[in-house]
Amino acid sequence: MSAKLIVYPPDEQGRRWVRYDSVAIGVAHRPSDIRVFLADAGLENAKDVDVTDPDFVEWRGAGPEAWDPSP
Repeated sequence: MSAKLIVYPPDEQGRRWVRYDSVAIGVAHRPSDIRVFLADAGLENAKDVDVTDPDFVEWRGAGPEAWDPSP
């Protein structure tokens, strides 16, 4: 199964684009933003989502600990 959630590398301001089921759902500044976007997209129990689960989330360029701007 491929990940349903894709988090792109941080940009020059440290923001990370987020897609869920192939739809852009927001630009995150921190991991908690991702849960808010998922709730807004209608995912039940979004507050309990494990953003480190590789079966659900694909972190591109850097993992969940990276929120600093790109060099």
